[in-house]
Amino acid sequence: MYSLNQINKLVSCGRDPARSLPFRRGFLLIPLILVWLAFTPTAHTTPDPGFVGGSLNTADGDNALTNALTATANGAFGWFSLSQDFTGSFNTGVGAGTLALNHADANTAVGTAALILNVDGTRNTACGVAAMVNNAGDLAGNGSFNGAVGAFALNANTSGFSNNAMGDSALELNDIAAENTAIGDLALRNNDATGSGEASFNTAVGSSAAFNNVTGSSNTVVGAHAGSNIAGGFNNTYIGQFVGDNNGTPIGDEDLTIRIADLSVDGFGSAACFIGGIFNNPQPVGGSVVAVTLNLDTDQLGFEPSADAPNAPHRAAPQPRMRPQAGHQAMLNNGVGKLQATVAHQQTTIEQQQKQIDALTAQLKEQAAQIQKVSAQVEMIRPTPRVVNNQ
Repeated sequence: MYSLNQINKLVSCGRDPARSLPFRRGFLLIPLILVWLAFTPTAHTTPDPGFVGGSLNTADGDNALTNALTATANGAFGWFSLSQDFTGSFNTGVGAGTLALNHADANTAVGTAALILNVDGTRNTACGVAAMVNNAGDLAGNGSFNGAVGAFALNANTSGFSNNAMGDSALELNDIAAENTAIGDLALRNNDATGSGEASFNTAVGSSAAFNNVTGSSNTVVGAHAGSNIAGGFNNTYIGQFVGDNNGTPIGDEDLTIRIADLSVDGFGSAACFIGGIFNNPQPVGGSVVAVTLNLDTDQLGFEPSADAPNAPHRAAPQPRMRPQAGHQAMLNNGVGKLQATVAHQQTTIEQQQKQIDALTAQLKEQAAQIQKVSAQVEMIRPTPRVVNNQ
C-alpha cells in the first residue's frame, strides 16, 4: 500500500504531452486516496451511521465522520466525508471524500474530493470537483484562508495561503505561492507551477487572464486573455482584453509596465482616449506634439502647471450640476399649481364674503334709520299725562 507522500510523487510525475503541463492531478488522485482510505486501520469497512462522536455533529454517508472523538459542530454528507476528523470542529463536507483527512477547524468543502488531502489547513472554502484537492496545510497556518470556487480551482495548492480562485481551473497549479486572486476560467492557471513560491500578490480578472504566469509577482491584469506574455515579470498593470497578446504573437515578458488597450492588443490599439483631470496642461508645444505634465514626486499626471508655463490654458471651474429629477420636479410643479388654484379660490371666496358683509351692513343701517323714524312717530302720538288735584 502506498503512503500519501508516495501517491503525491507518483501523481506529480504525470505530464500532458499535448499541453506540456502537469496532469490535472485530481483525476488520478481521487481513486487512489479513496482506495487508501478504505484500507486504513481506522476506517470502517461497513456503514455505521449510528457512530458520531463529539457533539453537535451531523453525518450522512458511508464512513462519514466515523472517527469523531472531540470534534464539534461538523457536517459530513458523502462517502468518507470527514472520515478521519478526530478533533476538528466547525467543518462542512458535502460530497464523496470531502475533507476526508481533515483534523483542522472551520473548513468548507463542496464537491467530490474537494479538500480531500487537507489535514491542518484552516478556514478554507472549496466548491467544485477536486477543488483544492492537494491542500494539506500545516500547524504554522500555511494552507489556510484560501477560497476556491470551480472545478480544479487551486487544485495543486499545498501550503499557499490567502489565495482566492473563482472559475474552472483558476490558479489550478498554484502550490505554495500566497495572496493571489484569480477570477475567470483558467485565470492564473500556471501560477507557481514550479512550486518556487515566487508568484505571489498577483490579481487576474478575466478568462485565461495571466494564463502563462509562473514566477511573476505583483501583477494586475484585467481582461480576457490579457497578460499572456507575462511569465516571470513583476509589478505590471494591464487593462483590456488581449493586452500583451498582440494578436497571437506575444510581445515578450516585461517588468514595471502599464498597458491600457495599447498596440500590444492587435498592432493598432484604441482609436481614441479620454482621460479626465489633465486639462490644465500647456498644449500644444508645436505640431502634433502635446505636452502632458508629470509630478515626479507623486506620479500625478496633469498637475497644475506653474504660472510662467507657456501656452498654459486655464479652464474655469465648472459649476456643480444638479442631478436631473424630472419626476420629482413634475410632482413639485403639480403641487405648486394646486396650491395656487387653492389660494385663488380662497381669495374669490373672501371677496364674495366681503360683498355679503357690506350688503348686510347697508341693510342694518337702513333698518336702524327706519326704527328711529317709527320711534319718533310713536312719541308724537303718545297722550299728555294729566295732573289730578286732591280736594
